[in-house]
Amino acid sequence: MSELRTLVDGLAFGEGPRWHDGSLWFSDMHSGVVLRCDASTGATEEVARVEAMPSGLGWDPEGRLLVVSMTDRRLLRAGAGDALEEVADLSGLATFHCNDMVVDASGRAYIGNFGFDFMAGQAPVGAVLARVDPDGRVSVAAEDLMFPNGAVISPDGGTLIIGETFAARLTAFDIAPDGGLSGRRVWAQMPAGAVPDGICLDAEGAVWVASPTSKDVIRVAEGGEVLARIDTGRDAYACMLGGPDGRTLFVCTAVSSDPAITVAERSGRIETVEVEVGRAGRP
Repeated sequence: MSELRTLVDGLAFGEGPRWHDGSLWFSDMHSGVVLRCDASTGATEEVARVEAMPSGLGWDPEGRLLVVSMTDRRLLRAGAGDALEEVADLSGLATFHCNDMVVDASGRAYIGNFGFDFMAGQAPVGAVLARVDPDGRVSVAAEDLMFPNGAVISPDGGTLIIGETFAARLTAFDIAPDGGLSGRRVWAQMPAGAVPDGICLDAEGAVWVASPTSKDVIRVAEGGEVLARIDTGRDAYACMLGGPDGRTLFVCTAVSSDPAITVAERSGRIETVEVEVGRAGRP
């Protein structure tokens, strides 16, 4: 694998990278914008503005952008013009800020939340994973997850894998045809010192994990075997496979997740590295 190179610099805090329609899309969370990026030049354009902080991104079956609005705990959808409309209010289920999301082929969105205010030093507590159906109905998909974060869905649509950041593990569920989750199991425990933030899936069934605590991205097999590690030298918060052949790993890095630091310093980056196995599944 080649060395990391910087594609985009000067961000506050990049999150939720997605490869869609030939471009890289991501949230600059602490700037309140969703951006689309030309992966060959690094040029970006603003796609949407989300004042309550954007995080996870996805698209419904009609191709409309879906955005998690964090601090007001809502799921938004691109409407007419540049407007965003509310799909669902998650405040009845989310016990703190909402964060990442994965959307299945039917348009069902699975959305995590912090569960507690870790920046204020609150003790960790379990959180629910919310499910939003295409008609806006909100339900509990799973309970008692320790900071449910980045999530992926297998190519056959039958398995959901989600990172539990404060449990340092990847947890898997079987997905029923109606979107229900069952068969909860530990898919992989992270190596010592690492925790899962954003994740993505490759064509061999391995998961790339962005780990801010160990300042690297880690390729993990089911069962926990570490297949590769790439040192980022800074906190790694999210990753996504994309590019023309699906083998470019895009990594969101920053020096901190504290908005007071990220907004002032604007040291957030999107960095890239070429890997051997291309992307698969969702997102």
